[in-house]
Amino acid sequence: MTASVLYMSMSLDGYIAGPNDSPDNPGGDDFMRLHDWYGFGPNGPKGGPPRDQGQHFLNEIKATGAVLAGRRTVEQVDHWGGDHHAGVRIFVPSHRPPGPSVAKYPLVTYVADGIASAMAQAKAAAGSRNVLVHGAYTAQRALEAGLLDELQIHHIPVLFGRGLRQFDVLPSRIELEVVRVIDTPEATHIRYRVRR
Repeated sequence: MTASVLYMSMSLDGYIAGPNDSPDNPGGDDFMRLHDWYGFGPNGPKGGPPRDQGQHFLNEIKATGAVLAGRRTVEQVDHWGGDHHAGVRIFVPSHRPPGPSVAKYPLVTYVADGIASAMAQAKAAAGSRNVLVHGAYTAQRALEAGLLDELQIHHIPVLFGRGLRQFDVLPSRIELEVVRVIDTPEATHIRYRVRR
């Protein structure tokens, strides 16, 4: 069965982006510190392959069949050039129409009638594969609506102190179940299932 899964790297104090996050500075100041564990950041091998743990999670991400991502996320990275990975479709819940640049990206669909419709379309497009979820606000709206099934959180041993938090506007408590833990010196990777 298709599951919707949030993949997110996060500081121990809950930040997914540093201060000064903007289109000119995607992810904010020192953002790559949250992604060094992949092996691509300034502390990882320059231009080399990702570390084993990074490759494991890149393979998981590349096995997903669709992407559901927030507008702010996709616009900061120019919709990943129209192809997040392997030619899968990208769905963006937004009440505002897309900008003109989206016309050149046939895999990107803006969905104006809410998160439930966007998730339904993403799951249909994914077929038997999972839906990759990106974006703090979008993930929180999906949790609130009971549409997010799992969270793959990469806890990084750093305290950012400020920036953008992943879970700042949840309206109520959400119970989770730990289904997998992979612990390394660079990050602790915890997979959670949302309890219903």
